[in-house]
Amino acid sequence: MGHAVEARRLEKRFTRKRSIRELLFQPFRKAEVVEALRGVDLTIREGEIFGLLGPNGAGKTTLLKILSCLVLPDEGSATIGGHPTSREQEVKPLIGLVHSDERSFYWRLSGRQNMNFFSTLYEVPRERRDGRIAELLQKVDMDDAADRPFADYSSGMKQRMSIARAMLHDPPILLMDEPTRSLDPAAALSLRRFIQDELSGRDRKTIVLATHNLHEAELLCSRIAVLMKGKVRQVGTVEEVRRWGLDTRNYELELDRWPAEAGGRFNVLSDRAWEDGRRIRIGLSGDDGLNPMLAYLLEQGVTIRGCTQVDADLEGAFARILEAE
Repeated sequence: MGHAVEARRLEKRFTRKRSIRELLFQPFRKAEVVEALRGVDLTIREGEIFGLLGPNGAGKTTLLKILSCLVLPDEGSATIGGHPTSREQEVKPLIGLVHSDERSFYWRLSGRQNMNFFSTLYEVPRERRDGRIAELLQKVDMDDAADRPFADYSSGMKQRMSIARAMLHDPPILLMDEPTRSLDPAAALSLRRFIQDELSGRDRKTIVLATHNLHEAELLCSRIAVLMKGKVRQVGTVEEVRRWGLDTRNYELELDRWPAEAGGRFNVLSDRAWEDGRRIRIGLSGDDGLNPMLAYLLEQGVTIRGCTQVDADLEGAFARILEAE
């Protein structure tokens, strides 16, 4: 499997806009420079859903703008399908960009009329336009609403139209900037299923998904990169990032009782009543400690009704990464 996207030591700085008050009362003060990206290195494989995770201001949108040829980096380089992003004419046919707050549609036109207009900008051959537009409208489940004014669409429908537009020229790579941010839970769930089942599963698109929604990243992404203040702090599979900074594995035991003398032997994280016994959460160093612990409890005459490993979550990993700043 090849690399769809590569970034090497990307840096980008912006000059913060000064307010009128600052210009009036501090006219000679040097403008503040914001470092949006500080040496970002990433490699994204073909066909995967790769998540860019981080708080607002982490640099996710700036990175997507560089990858989509909208912004030039100050330092470093990026390639899309092996082509440097400095060669815009070679890169743009390979990418489709989906914004979270789409304002470039013409709201007085219908969805179909918008698609016709943008198909011209995307240089879709005239003889293929009607068929391609009909295919995409059906794919995003918007064919029944295609002739309604765009202004009448819900947020979820607008996002589906944004995805359809990004796919007009059938690019192999989709760049998505928080596509579910303004959607209600039902619309967000529907769009996530579409991304996972249709775009990734059936069409085998490479998807770069910027989000600060931890649940969304866990559901959709095979690998993620955590960005903090313009730097990549962690990158790996969801499971690898979940376990970052942990030196123990947690287990939840359902027991008829908990021996008093066991308290000093094990790292008990929580202990609460459960039905006719106790529910104990224990932290163990690695998997090797589980069997000795279970054997000890059985020796003490404890009835073990259940033992479940408690998965680490992205929320906890995110908090640990923040604390390490």
